Amino acid sequence: MQLAIAIPATAALVYRAYVRKSLTPFGIFMAGLTALAHAIHPWNLPFVLLIVFFLAGTRATAVKKEVKASLTLDAQGSSGGEGPRTHVQVLANSLMGSILTLLHAYQLRQRRDTIGSGRAPEGTYCYSWAGDVLVVGIICNYAAVAADTFSSELGILSRTEPRLITSLNLRKVPRGTNGGVTVWGLVAGFLGSLIIVTTSLLFLPMCGEHTSDQVGGGRPWTMSERSIFAFGLTIWGTLGSLLDSFLGGWLQRSVRDVKTGKIIEGEGGVRVLTSADAKAGLVSGKESEAVADKARAKNNNPTRIVETGWDLLDNNGVNFLMAFTMSVGGMAVASWYWGIPIASVWQG
Repeated sequence: MQLAIAIPATAALVYRAYVRKSLTPFGIFMAGLTALAHAIHPWNLPFVLLIVFFLAGTRATAVKKEVKASLTLDAQGSSGGEGPRTHVQVLANSLMGSILTLLHAYQLRQRRDTIGSGRAPEGTYCYSWAGDVLVVGIICNYAAVAADTFSSELGILSRTEPRLITSLNLRKVPRGTNGGVTVWGLVAGFLGSLIIVTTSLLFLPMCGEHTSDQVGGGRPWTMSERSIFAFGLTIWGTLGSLLDSFLGGWLQRSVRDVKTGKIIEGEGGVRVLTSADAKAGLVSGKESEAVADKARAKNNNPTRIVETGWDLLDNNGVNFLMAFTMSVGGMAVASWYWGIPIASVWQG
């Protein structure tokens, strides 16, 4: 990525996040570092995917924001809705993409040095069919997190009530419940994945006629190969939103307010306290005091109960686990389908 483009683009991204308060101050700092990690890559693709994910994700978050805020509660008991995203949320969505981007940048620079020394590299400098699986991992990461973001932010607006994907009878659950899915949410997830994959096809430096006779080049892609590549990645990204629902339904606790029946969202994706937590004194702070006060006002009857899920991970942990699984899983599937060893990620 040319610094003449990356630096002003990153500055514009940071300024937009600051003005619209879409990120916390440290979240902005971490987003800047993440953008830098993507800008180091010789290709434009990783940086563009990061920008497109951020812009598309914030746009999806802004859709009917007031309506969505009325459907859930925040940890203090007022209307819910997504506040500024924290540095942890930034890393949960982009850390895996950053690691794979840096690894592939190193791989490409090794090939460039090999070509410069007059030798033929093991791989190609353009992107060939059955090429670098690291690139598949990068695209899979952003396709999956985009699908999850779109599914969460737009699926909650569905006219039908969500069904718990981890229950045998797919029972109905309140909107905002981890593991709750709707058909509209799945469609929105497909759209998010499609946006990332379409962007990838536009900016991926695929090998063509002009590279077939060059050192470090490869044969042109056929139309069927492009179609298989696009379709496979779009479906895989969409499956990321489903995996996130399964993981959230199993590993993340959803807490419901007894009085309103609404799900309570933790600020910044952190865990939400129940009345039992506050009564036992497991944690301290404003939220714990507020929960305990409400319980006392109700004659010590619980005001917050667990709707579903085990308290093993918070929302950020679930998101990172999903992104990691879909990225590594996507590389493994590509390695199997193309018949190339997964150890090729270390080859120059």
